[in-house]
Amino acid sequence: MPSAPSAAPASASASERLPAKQPPAADRVYAHVKKGVLERRYEGGTLLTEGELAEEAGVSRTPVREALLRLEVEGLIRLYPKKGALVLPVSAQEIADVVETRQLVEEHAARKAVPAPPGLIARLEDLLARQKQQAAAGDLAGAAATDRAFHAEIVRSGGNEILSRLYDQLRDRQLRMGVAVMHSHPDRIAKTLHEHEAILGALRSGDAEEAVDIVHRHVSWFSHLARGEVR
Repeated sequence: MPSAPSAAPASASASERLPAKQPPAADRVYAHVKKGVLERRYEGGTLLTEGELAEEAGVSRTPVREALLRLEVEGLIRLYPKKGALVLPVSAQEIADVVETRQLVEEHAARKAVPAPPGLIARLEDLLARQKQQAAAGDLAGAAATDRAFHAEIVRSGGNEILSRLYDQLRDRQLRMGVAVMHSHPDRIAKTLHEHEAILGALRSGDAEEAVDIVHRHVSWFSHLARGEVR
């Protein structure tokens, strides 16, 4: 008589059968809408309604309201009672403010990064290779995120946590502007990759002033092109 199959270990069976716990509904809606705004699926000037978002996310309207309130605090939307949420366009003043802050932080960080440790060079090489792959695949949102990560890596390398947190506060604005520019000017991605190569080359060679000069031109170009053109 065949023996009964042995039972699976209790420690494995209980955990394996449990479904993965989902984040709260409001967090899911928040992430869904924010991603849509940053990747320009929801363009500036678009009016979003609670009903439409609730249907898209498969939730009730209550978590949608909670998510929209968070996004309004972050400056991505403006709520209008009984009408919906307006996705705020990127303003010329916001662009100017972001560019000025980036120049102050990134030029300082580029100078401080020299002499660049091997670990920093290796991480920048990996990010540049990833961005090239994303650009070749037409993944503009991914390329914009990796672009931002490339610069953030240089800022973090300085070891100043306060400065790194300040730079991180620009993350969403940088991503949104970066995607907008790449959509409006798809040829820019090739120039961005070339400039990232040049920044990396200057850091490899230990030329701090060259690295600072390239970073300044790289960020300033964004200001000249994007002012008044990002919608």
